[in-house]
Amino acid sequence: MNLSPLLNASPLILVHSAAAVLALIVGAVQFIGRKGVRTHRVLGWLWVISMMVVAISSFWIHEIRLWGNFSPIHLLAVLTCISVPLAVMAARKRNVAKHKSDMTKLYILALVVTGFFTLAPGRIMSRVFFGT
Repeated sequence: MNLSPLLNASPLILVHSAAAVLALIVGAVQFIGRKGVRTHRVLGWLWVISMMVVAISSFWIHEIRLWGNFSPIHLLAVLTCISVPLAVMAARKRNVAKHKSDMTKLYILALVVTGFFTLAPGRIMSRVFFGT
């Protein structure tokens, strides 16, 4: 592992990456932790903020350009910007099943799946983990 490609990237990439790593960790903790308690709510808000930072910052990252400056990853960012508030509203309405389902799908699609895209050859995270 070589962090220099990441540390030499733009501040936007650093913020985006840090928020994504934070969301991955906090999300995993949320899945295994006790639900409905204060810790779950506090970590949940930290996760929501992190996810929104990841999604919104992605609109200024254009390493993959399939449609002008955008790629399929940006479609997931749009989905995230819509789905995160809906999942929060489900929790506030005490619709636990919908909240759990929405958050699980977001974690898998918006973090895990897109995380694999970051490992594609030529991308910064690929260089971090696998070298040039």
